[in-house]
This record gives sequence, C-alpha cells and structure tokens, in this order.
Amino acid sequence: MLYSKHMSSPTRDTILKTLRVQGRCTVKELAEAADISPISVRHHLSSLQAEGLVALEEARHGVGRPYHLYFLTDKGVEGFPRRYFRLTNHILKELKGSLPEEKLLEIFTGVATSMSDARIHEFEGLDLQERIKNLGTLLSEEGFEVEMEHKDDELIIHELSCPYFRIGKSHPEVCVIDQTFIANALEVPVEQVTCILKGDNCCTFSVQLEKKQGA
Repeated sequence: MLYSKHMSSPTRDTILKTLRVQGRCTVKELAEAADISPISVRHHLSSLQAEGLVALEEARHGVGRPYHLYFLTDKGVEGFPRRYFRLTNHILKELKGSLPEEKLLEIFTGVATSMSDARIHEFEGLDLQERIKNLGTLLSEEGFEVEMEHKDDELIIHELSCPYFRIGKSHPEVCVIDQTFIANALEVPVEQVTCILKGDNCCTFSVQLEKKQGA
C-alpha cells in the first residue's frame, strides 16, 4: 500500500499509481484503470482532493466543452515509498553552506560514480542490450520506476518515479546521480531531456547508441 493502512485501499492505490505514471488523467481513464464506474472514481477523487493528494485542472480539446484532468499534488507524489532519511537534508544544507557549487557537484558526481563502480562488475563482458537490461534492473533496485524505449539509434529512459524527489526539491544537484549512473553503466554520453523537479511528468534521459554499437 502507498499510504497508511487506514487511508488506503486497492482502488485508491490504483488511482494514485495511474496518476503517477500517466501524469494527468480523465475520470474515464481512471475508471478504466481501476475497473470501476466513473461515479465511484469521482467519489474516490473527492476524498483524495480533500486530503490534498490530488488536484484538477480544466482542459479543452478543439471547440468542445472543457473537461477535467486530475493529477497528483506534491503531497501525493511524496506519499510513494522513499529511501532516504531526514538527516540527508540537514547534511546537504551544511555542505551547501560551506562548499562552492562546483565542489558540491563534484561530490554528487563522485557519489554516483562510486554507486556504479560498486556494481560495474555486473556489466563486464556484456553486450549493449544486456547492459541496458541490467541497467533497468539496477535503477529499479535503487527505487526508480523505469520504462525504456528504442527509437532508431536512441535509447529513451523514462523515470516515472524518483526516490530523491523530496530531497531534490531543495537540492536539485542530486539529479546528477542517476544521470552519471546511466552514463557509467552504458559507457555512453547521456542527456537529460525532462525533469520531475521542473514540473514534467517524469525524468527522461536520451542515450545515443550509434557510436557504442559501431565500436
């Protein structure tokens, strides 16, 4: 369950997870995902809005009447399981107060490199496709919900959830961790295209594979 036991139910969890993955959904889309009636979905959405977990916005398609799209609030996103302690935030505040920005970035990059170095042996002797498969497993184990897609010679990595989200809101430098991890695991440059911290639905990374495949 995503939230405390007395607040949670399988249907609510399905609605919350669907919003987390899809970003913004209509009542009809949520009803189909949860396999319940739109009326029941509206009931759950009303409760989730009252708890501050879900919000809505009006959207318009063409000249038709506007409709509502539901999405998770920051509080709703933070309700998903996390793997860090409050102490982390205090440590980072102290570091940022005593170190220049470039040194702090160097530290985060070093952390990411150390994380990948600790398991780099799992990639030895593997071809690119096997490395990609292993990378997906490792990111999931680190707390990321990941989807990957290939477009010609480009690999697109979507991180639908981030275990560093709450820390990242105050310390966006943590974003270098997963980007460095991906680059070291695949041994190719990585470009971040979208970021949850900037209001996007997910963090997206673009990996150009042509050079690696031709090596």
